[in-house]
Amino acid sequence: MTEPSVNNSFINRLQRILEEEAAAVKAIPLSDGYAKAVELIVERVNGMGGKLVTSGMGKAGQIAMNIATTFCSTGTPAVFLHPSEAQHGDLGILQKNDVLLLLSNSGKTREILELIDLARVLNPGIPFIVITGDPESPLAKSADIALFTGAAPEVCPLGMTPTTSTTMMTVIGDLLVVATMEAIGFTVEEYAKRHHGGYLGHKSRSQL
Repeated sequence: MTEPSVNNSFINRLQRILEEEAAAVKAIPLSDGYAKAVELIVERVNGMGGKLVTSGMGKAGQIAMNIATTFCSTGTPAVFLHPSEAQHGDLGILQKNDVLLLLSNSGKTREILELIDLARVLNPGIPFIVITGDPESPLAKSADIALFTGAAPEVCPLGMTPTTSTTMMTVIGDLLVVATMEAIGFTVEEYAKRHHGGYLGHKSRSQL
C-alpha cells in the first residue's frame, strides 16, 4: 500500500508560519515590568488576600480567561471578568486588594477602557496591569504596569485575524504564572490539593 503523497508547498507554508510565530515569541520585549507585575500580584493577592481579576474582549478575553484559570490552579486566586457583563452588575466582584490584568492588542478596546473607569469608581485604588501590542495606546498610558507583545504581524493571510497576537498574550501570561509560582514557592503538594481529578491530579498525587 502506497503512502499518501505530501504536498510539499503546503508543508513549507506551515513551516514558515511556525517560524514566524516562534520568532515573534523570541522577540517579546522583556522589561522590569515583569518583576513589578509579579511583585504586585504576590503582594496583593498572595499576601493581602486579594485576587487577580483578568479581562479582555473577544479572543483576548478567551486568553484572559485561560490565564485566570492557570493562576488559580497554581496557588494565586484569580477570576475572569467579562468587560461587558461588568457593566450589568458583575463589576461587584471587585474587592479591596484585587489587581486587574487587562488584555487588548490594540490598547483601544472600548469595553476595556470603560472597565477601567468603572473599576476606579468602585475601587479608586485598584492597580492594573495590561498586556498590549501598542505602547502608545490609551490603555498602556493609563496602566500601572504595561507589558508589550512586540506587535509582530499576524500570520493570518489577511493580517487581521488575532493569531500571532493571541500567541504572544498566552506566552506573556505563562511568564507571569511561572514567575509567580516561583516567587511564592508553590509546591507539588499544593498543586495536588487543587487537582483532584484527571491525569494531572493523579500525576501530582503520585509524586507525594
